[in-house]
Amino acid sequence: MRESQIITLLEGCGWGGAARLPMGADWSTRRYERLTRQGAAPPSAILMDADGAGAAQVPPFMQVCALLRECGLSAPEPYAAAPDQGLLLLEDYGDDSFARLLEGGADPWPLYRLATDVLIHLHDRFRLDQPGAAGLPHYDLALFSTQVGLFGDAYFLAAGQPLGDAARAALDAAWRVVLEGVLGRLPVSLLLRDYHPGNLMLLPARAGVRAGGLLDVQDAGIGPVSYDLLSLLEDARRDVPPDIQTAMRTRYLDARSGVGADAFNASYAVMGAMRHARILGRVAQLCAQGGSRKQLAFLARVWGQFAHAIRHPLLSPVAEFVANHLPPDGAVGHILDQAA
Repeated sequence: MRESQIITLLEGCGWGGAARLPMGADWSTRRYERLTRQGAAPPSAILMDADGAGAAQVPPFMQVCALLRECGLSAPEPYAAAPDQGLLLLEDYGDDSFARLLEGGADPWPLYRLATDVLIHLHDRFRLDQPGAAGLPHYDLALFSTQVGLFGDAYFLAAGQPLGDAARAALDAAWRVVLEGVLGRLPVSLLLRDYHPGNLMLLPARAGVRAGGLLDVQDAGIGPVSYDLLSLLEDARRDVPPDIQTAMRTRYLDARSGVGADAFNASYAVMGAMRHARILGRVAQLCAQGGSRKQLAFLARVWGQFAHAIRHPLLSPVAEFVANHLPPDGAVGHILDQAA
């Protein structure tokens, strides 16, 4: 059944005879194939197959890609789509993700400068009243609180310290106090959420910020401008040198005179703690589901990032709760032992 749906889509847009090479899947249920053909342009395309519940992600992905292109940035053009079936044929950005280039020994400075400049450009150009922005989720107190809830559920359970109802409510209250202290202090813009080198593609034939291709944007919404730079510089998958982190934060603030440094830095700290906590919860959840060693390998790094983030005075309610309910190492070793 699924294969017949794919064939119908491809034959209907001139790609029926293309060669198909599996590209694997990401952290979601989506899988990808690269299609190649001869004698026609373009010669290649990417098939995104988001079967089942994943089909709901196709319309927002298309919506956000269109918004990004309206802002003068590079997001894949759709060649064909069957959104109700979770199928999308996309422009092929090649294989040069920033992650692959960094792992191959490329100079990180030009890549992080380009990634930072893409955010500067986006935050300068995007307008909340753009027609295509209607219906996007708002990363507000309610949504952030929901997302960080996975930390209180999955992580503490995996650490062997499940929370009772009273403790769980106390953790929710701590996060609420912290988030209320920073939300509303910064401008908001299009928040891409998973802005890291694995989702950034180098497109050297394109000029300026369009050389940075954007992928995996279906979870975008409206939220604080600090979030995506934090996601880039405090990456779950790799250690970003401190001098690059400092330089890119300075680069961003220097370019955006309307963003106050104190408010930005406060929001950056809170967004960091919250994002790291959400990832810890997600990795713990994957661990309980038999997640791969590759995913579990992130655990120690992200715990270190989280532990550092909650040292900020604004995070004291969360830091106090964590100190009272988890060992200093976050029980990382215990979680990994249970997954072995």
